[in-house]
Amino acid sequence: MELKIKKIHKDAKLPHYGHEGDAGLDIFSTIDCVLRKREVKAIPTGIKVAIPEGYVGLIWDKSGVSLEGVHRLAGVVDSGYRGEVKIVMANLSDEPFSIEKGMKIAQLLIQPVVEVEVIKVEDLEATPRGENGFGSTGKY
Repeated sequence: MELKIKKIHKDAKLPHYGHEGDAGLDIFSTIDCVLRKREVKAIPTGIKVAIPEGYVGLIWDKSGVSLEGVHRLAGVVDSGYRGEVKIVMANLSDEPFSIEKGMKIAQLLIQPVVEVEVIKVEDLEATPRGENGFGSTGKY
């Protein structure tokens, strides 16, 4: 499969796999900035992508960045979107986090999409789990 990418900033880097067999393409910042503690900011990547029809681009954390308490939010790039990919970053730590131009800030996974038909019903089928939610399977 091909993924068409247009660079729209002189400092943009094309996404690429860090290692053969990796699931995610590394995505890079085009700016230097500091995320203050508890700050949320959209970081530009300087690229536009053409996700093939029938697929979606999912934006996920880079583990090294997330270990610092910085995570990505808003992680869906639809196949019809042609604007700049920006990564919404949230600093959940109590320390400022520096982002440098050219730094890996997230990863992009390309996944197939299954379209569903939404059907309104009065009841859902019963299951052994039922409505048991958070923590219902225990800790061990």
